[in-house]
Amino acid sequence: MVTLNCDMGESYGNWRFGDDAGIMPHIDCANVACGFHASDPWTMLKTVRLAKSHGKAVGAHPGLPDREGFGRREMRLQPEELTAAFLYQIGALSGILSAEGVALSHVKPHGIIYGMAARDMDTARAIAAAVKPFGVPVFGLAGTCHETAASELGVPFLGEFFPDLTYAPDGSLIIPRQQSAIDLDAIEQRMTRALTEGKLVATDGSVRKVEFQTVCIHSDPPNARDVAERVRRVIDTTPGAGASGP
Repeated sequence: MVTLNCDMGESYGNWRFGDDAGIMPHIDCANVACGFHASDPWTMLKTVRLAKSHGKAVGAHPGLPDREGFGRREMRLQPEELTAAFLYQIGALSGILSAEGVALSHVKPHGIIYGMAARDMDTARAIAAAVKPFGVPVFGLAGTCHETAASELGVPFLGEFFPDLTYAPDGSLIIPRQQSAIDLDAIEQRMTRALTEGKLVATDGSVRKVEFQTVCIHSDPPNARDVAERVRRVIDTTPGAGASGP
């Protein structure tokens, strides 16, 4: 059964990002930002409570310490420093989850560090080392360093597909610094093809295989609620994908 997850809880202070309340009913798993690239303790608590009220699973969404760049600028940390940064963030969310009586479901790295870990084993191992003590799966790109590092360290792994992002010819994700409105018909076509054929079309028109157990969307496009609703419908109406949503 394919699940739908979303990166959310990314507001902080007086700044508001993402339509969490509008998206939450349509997803299965909430990836909650942990304070480094976005979010703050109060936002984390509110997002956990929102997910709990809808019966959704909650995972940690740690990133690089780069609020100004929203975690989408490359930053080189030593492997042990990266592990410590992720332990810190996952631990913070775990404390809030414990207070609310909710179990940590998974860990999903955020932004540019996600792409860096897909192609660099030291980065991927550093992240897997941070996830391992919590005994939960890590989300990543199948067939990349994400999966290899998780396997080496004995961390459960779930592959992801991103219908609201584009893929480079080498299969890497193209992550925009700023989100614009998503073409809903295009996203439906991508999602349907991935579910029925296990394939995606890269920016150069080449066709690549894609393996995944969960689908990720983002909360910051202007029409994120519509994206969540459309992707949910495609998953629920595609034979074999599994109707896991509301």
